[in-house]
Amino acid sequence: MGREEQVEEREVLESIFPDEITDISETEFRIKVTLDIPGEEDAAAEPPHFLLSVRYPDDYPDAAPHLDILSSPSSPPHPHFNVSDDRDKLLADLADTITENLGMAMVFTLYSSLKEAAEQLIQDRKAAEEKAREEEQLAAEREENKKFHGTPVTPETFMKWREGFLKEMEEKRLREEEERLAEMKKARIKEPVRLTGRQLWERGLAGKGEEEEEEEGLADGVEQLKVEAV
Repeated sequence: MGREEQVEEREVLESIFPDEITDISETEFRIKVTLDIPGEEDAAAEPPHFLLSVRYPDDYPDAAPHLDILSSPSSPPHPHFNVSDDRDKLLADLADTITENLGMAMVFTLYSSLKEAAEQLIQDRKAAEEKAREEEQLAAEREENKKFHGTPVTPETFMKWREGFLKEMEEKRLREEEERLAEMKKARIKEPVRLTGRQLWERGLAGKGEEEEEEEGLADGVEQLKVEAV
């Protein structure tokens, strides 16, 4: 009875997967599982896929089939799925489906459950990656916003700010005063040097300074006389 059901199921699978199923022996075959991933429907790129290996025991379907998941050499690599890393988890997830379907042809059901589980695994990983990226972006935005919120004002923080402000203003005043004095020093005009008697004589200027002073004194006297005469 088991072998008849196996042959019948194999014929049904042939009609469902004409291009995806490959026989290994009379009781063993492989089905190509192609994953449909939302957002990755690029016609130019081949979607990821793998092989579901099925081998019937003598008393199948009353006993569970021997299953394995194999990598396909022609499958492109995918950043969120790897057969070597995900095989054990995906096979373990089929345990309940096998138990629920004992006594019935179950390969198509197992195929559907496996395909759905692999696609969901990829979606969960993409969502987790996107969430991590969003959290990282939000953290960066929070750090940026801290620059605009400042520190809450308390008496302590105000006094600390006031001390710093006054110190900064005093340093600025001293700096400006130093700059002003430096500018004045640069602009200062030196007083003329008084010549000695010898220098005046050598330059032919001896006596001229005194004569000029006398003339100025005479002029002042004349002015006074004019005033008194009036």
